[in-house]
Amino acid sequence: MQPQADPFIAPACTGSIQILYQDDSILLISKPSGLLSLSGKHPLNKDSVHFRLVQDFPDARLLHRLDLGTSGIMLVALNKRINGLLTKQFQEKSVSKTYTALLQGHVAPAFGQITAPIAKGEFPLQKICDETGKPACTEYELLGHEFVLDERGAKTPSTRVLFTPLTGRTHQLRIHSRELGHPILGCDLYANDAAYFLASRLMLHATSLNFSHPLTDERVSVQCPCPF
Repeated sequence: MQPQADPFIAPACTGSIQILYQDDSILLISKPSGLLSLSGKHPLNKDSVHFRLVQDFPDARLLHRLDLGTSGIMLVALNKRINGLLTKQFQEKSVSKTYTALLQGHVAPAFGQITAPIAKGEFPLQKICDETGKPACTEYELLGHEFVLDERGAKTPSTRVLFTPLTGRTHQLRIHSRELGHPILGCDLYANDAAYFLASRLMLHATSLNFSHPLTDERVSVQCPCPF
């Protein structure tokens, strides 16, 4: 794990939120890497997805969060009633998501599943624990073997994967990648130093989201192209 500042102050985020879809009930947005989902307790951590959205949508409510370094799709309810209807879908596990990631090294085989149970560790970490951990399951599919340049300009093996989390534990994809033996590039919590320094950001992006519209019950599937 990279050294963590105490107190943690998120660097200023110059990236903007993109609205992918909007109606009277919901927003689908693309979060930039480096922006908090919710404002922190420290006054210097006020800037966040929620803080920005309520300037234009006063009753906006986040249905889920993405880590500071993760970019991509987020679903937002525009009032309390819609928030309740969509929260029920998340609780019933009828919402599905995929993420694109770049991992250290060349991964094999082409498909796989990681089922290591996850428990709270020493803050801010989670840990794998068979005794106290909650069930966690991640499916992955290889999208291709690649190479990235290290600090000396040398080609270093990496793998682009598509993750489908079947559960929603904190840091699930980050810690499951480590358990696979191929941490996510740029991960400050679970990657080794070599993997951390191979990227200027966490190479994890929320790529797709599939759910039922809370008013029409029509199935909605939204894609957000990966920026890396």
